[in-house]
Amino acid sequence: MIGLCGLGRGFQLASGVAGKLQPWLKRGGCEGIVRTFPPLRSVIDLSYTQHFMDFHRSCIPSSTSKLVVTKLSADFREAASLVHNVPVPTPGDGELLVRNRFVGINASDINYSAGRYDPSAKPPFDIGFEGVGEIVALGLTASANYTVGQSVAYMSGGSFAEYTVVPTKNAIMVPSSKPEYITFLVSGATAYISLKELGSLSEGETVLVTAAAGGTGQFAVQLAKKAKCHVLGTCSSDEKAGFLKTIGCDRPINYKKENIATVLKKECPRGVDVIYESVGGDIFDLAVNNMAVKGRLIVIGFISGYQTLTGLKAIKGGTLPAKLLQKSASVRGFFLLHFHSHYQEALKQLLAMFEKGELACEVDCGDMSPEGRFIGLESVFRAVDYMYTGKNIGKVVVELPPCVSSKL
Repeated sequence: MIGLCGLGRGFQLASGVAGKLQPWLKRGGCEGIVRTFPPLRSVIDLSYTQHFMDFHRSCIPSSTSKLVVTKLSADFREAASLVHNVPVPTPGDGELLVRNRFVGINASDINYSAGRYDPSAKPPFDIGFEGVGEIVALGLTASANYTVGQSVAYMSGGSFAEYTVVPTKNAIMVPSSKPEYITFLVSGATAYISLKELGSLSEGETVLVTAAAGGTGQFAVQLAKKAKCHVLGTCSSDEKAGFLKTIGCDRPINYKKENIATVLKKECPRGVDVIYESVGGDIFDLAVNNMAVKGRLIVIGFISGYQTLTGLKAIKGGTLPAKLLQKSASVRGFFLLHFHSHYQEALKQLLAMFEKGELACEVDCGDMSPEGRFIGLESVFRAVDYMYTGKNIGKVVVELPPCVSSKL
């Protein structure tokens, strides 16, 4: 039952609305509830049902903080600003108001802050792609499947905020607000869908995962192993190599100590069947040169160039057509939003594997960073810098402490 009492925040019940609500209240088994309103408590304006919100037992202040892009730039610190005392957003009919507990950091955050995804976007605009937290308010239609207090994970714009309005179509219920659930939303889904739809993995094939110990690389390694492939993964430290072994990587390659091309020539003389590539530049060229006959190279990003003015690092693409022809090979790009029809099924499968203990979800909250754990919106800047130094193991996540008192 949706709690109508104690809604607060200074809104008054519109004249005549109580009578109009009676049929709906009776259908929901709430007959007589309108008459139980405490005489001195205010309730939210119900003049338009799309603005209905359930604040029962919620901790919602009158204002909040969020990150806003104020200048287009690939320098995240230059592009984004932390703003305070902004009104808490109001969810519409099919929307949820989520109090974020953890938000995810993605390499593409700076592509978005630079205006590369939507050239028409003009500052100021909100930023952040994903989060997990508790529902603190919701629209009328949304209340059919969700209730205040439930935990949800979501992929939706504007997550770098204490409170985010999320369309129900972008949210998925999770048992608790654990940071591990963030790892599936962009990183896990990218690995799952791209390998399934573009990789066409077969038992016994060789798979190379670049940046294998990162947020999405960790999933590519595990999913390729589940497909019974021989998996190699590049990384930048012995610590990362050790982590890769724990998640099933057959051959971690620490490129700070070993030459990747030499290792591939020795251990994959016939070439690599599937390459999951997210680095770009010289690593992309190396990947092309080491493809097997009928090999598939999946480009899910090119992080080495994101911090440049153009967002790209030069590649030796002049001979690419000949190299592909000689091996009947292919290079295919993958952008998650183009595979929307596969998204819910991917999350369902990833969550099921995680709950069964079949999938590791490494989260890096900055405990080993020089300034300590990433806590609070102000630490998003540090978290982005940290990820671009390549020191993270797993998905970089920022914790947002829960509210400690209500201002209602």
